[in-house]
Amino acid sequence: MAINLGGVALGVGIVLAFLMRWYLREKMRWGALVPFVLALMYGMLAALAALGSFSALGMATWIGLWAGNVAGYTALVWGVGGNAPDVTRAHQLALTDGGYVIVFLLTIVLIGLLKWGPSQSKSKILLGALAGILVALSGNVAGVAAIPLGSGVNLAGIGFTGVFG
Repeated sequence: MAINLGGVALGVGIVLAFLMRWYLREKMRWGALVPFVLALMYGMLAALAALGSFSALGMATWIGLWAGNVAGYTALVWGVGGNAPDVTRAHQLALTDGGYVIVFLLTIVLIGLLKWGPSQSKSKILLGALAGILVALSGNVAGVAAIPLGSGVNLAGIGFTGVFG
């Protein structure tokens, strides 16, 4: 699946909207930004690790990417009269078995936060994950995000398999 410029623009727009909310409504409290930033990183990780794989996470990521592409394309082409060329530059991350365990555990945490977390965090988590999915495959973001996210998850996976493996 490819990402077009409209999808990336929508992802960046979501980030900008939450930064405005954080600045204007949440009075720049760092704790208020944490759920969104963690969900943004999770969305990037999900897109880089699972997109293109035949899995539940891969399908959920594909649906989010497809919806964001369509909405962003519509906004750029039909909304403001621009173009939305393909800007995909990423491939799937090479995760170890332990790395995939960490992605699985983070997915469970995300679902738990959506089900039992505070109601004001639900939009931050959902839109943060969507923004992460939408920006993760773009040219420069993919390269910059893939190295620390993939390495961090693989390192945590080595620790997990060392303890439980």
